[in-house]
Amino acid sequence: MGMPSHTTHKRSIVFFMVPDFSMIAFSMAIEPLRLANRMLGYECYKWRLTSHDGAPVMASNHVVVAVNTSLAEERRSLSGENRPTMVFVCSGINVERFDNKSVLAWLREENNRGVAIGGLCTGAHILAKAGLLSGRRCAIHWENLPGFSEAFPKANVYADLYEIDGNIHTCAGGTAALDMMLSLIGEDHDDTLVNRICEMALTDRVRNAHDRQRLPLRARLGVQNAKVLSIIELMEANLSEPLSLIEIADDAGLSRRQIERLFRQEMGRSPARYYLEIRLDRARHLLIQSPMPVVEVAVACGFVSASHFSKCYRELYNRSPQQERAERKQYLTAA
Repeated sequence: MGMPSHTTHKRSIVFFMVPDFSMIAFSMAIEPLRLANRMLGYECYKWRLTSHDGAPVMASNHVVVAVNTSLAEERRSLSGENRPTMVFVCSGINVERFDNKSVLAWLREENNRGVAIGGLCTGAHILAKAGLLSGRRCAIHWENLPGFSEAFPKANVYADLYEIDGNIHTCAGGTAALDMMLSLIGEDHDDTLVNRICEMALTDRVRNAHDRQRLPLRARLGVQNAKVLSIIELMEANLSEPLSLIEIADDAGLSRRQIERLFRQEMGRSPARYYLEIRLDRARHLLIQSPMPVVEVAVACGFVSASHFSKCYRELYNRSPQQERAERKQYLTAA
């Protein structure tokens, strides 16, 4: 069997760096490409970094990364031999602040020219803002999912590690970027190459796209009782229209008294209190991540009135929803 052609499956990738991008997601995306080239013995994958103005970009860990090109240069490359085959938006925290119309227009241009578009960590937020995710499957970090779902209802967002829908590639960030890139490398070559990269990276397996992002409830909460875990999952699935304890009891096949006793034992609080706390946690994410009016946040989290919501919020967090949002805005302005 002859050696593979060095022109086979060649990908040219542009990483667009957004301020406060996630370094772990970026490095997990770029390192498998480097390792693939090393294993293959030729440059099957090449990449370059770009920013809006060609200036270095600071990651959320305060490490500053130099880039190769500016957006203007990338626009010129669209019609030449340097046109990429893929563009990945690398973002992280504070993605809601990003609103650069020229970048959004450039992403649409790349997409219209047949270039595959991707997002790392919270990159799906920017892709959705560019209008590229309507009716498309996508993934985003679990912490940003509530705000994203409210802001972009036309996108089909999932709490998966990554999603590939046609020429749109999104991943939830962190180590999920490694899984997505290994999936792409596996499509281009075979499992043998992917396994060799895993050995070099000291990882023992490639996770499935639909593996969960977060730890299972059992590990996350330190709860072992299967009935309590199933009730919590039911609660988490019904935040905007909370179930009554009677409905929960019917679903669980337990009496209300049994559920009360189990929650006191396992969670140290009543089921009603725990249900309230997870609804308020979702509300906090929405207040921080979205511009939704407080009354809409209240409705989205199952509260019948903004005043009741504010009262409950203050009792748990020692500040009002309006103060939460104002403090967040003040922090971002200072940053």
